[in-house]
Amino acid sequence: VGKPAPAITQDALTDFPNVTAERLDTGEVTLVNFWASWCSPCRAEHPKLLEMQASGIPIIGVNFKDLARDASSYLNDDGNPFAAVAFDERGRTAIEWGVTAPPETFILDKDGVVLFRFAGPLIGSDFEQRFLPELEKAQSD
Repeated sequence: VGKPAPAITQDALTDFPNVTAERLDTGEVTLVNFWASWCSPCRAEHPKLLEMQASGIPIIGVNFKDLARDASSYLNDDGNPFAAVAFDERGRTAIEWGVTAPPETFILDKDGVVLFRFAGPLIGSDFEQRFLPELEKAQSD
């Protein structure tokens, strides 16, 4: 937090746009969400990600320690909330970001600086009381 976002692997999940510097340098607040198709809490937060994407919030997905076919099937079946999806098969990008377990979501400011890190699913009172105020604060700056 307070530092420029670490690099994200250029490996893309098949059939989805890959993460590029341009996708991260949008000039607006962006979320980076680490997830996996085998992760139950990731599945629980998925509707919220789709809702945020529909409201215009750019979200970058980083799928890690997963099978590409499972991750692709999940997004094709349940909807894709991500502007781009990185495929971090071995979890190296997750390590660089300090991710311990999925899901984890980071709020980046318009300059790509990490403003907030949220471990756990984007659901319930913890989401409403801790994540949403940070997102609103970031968007108002």
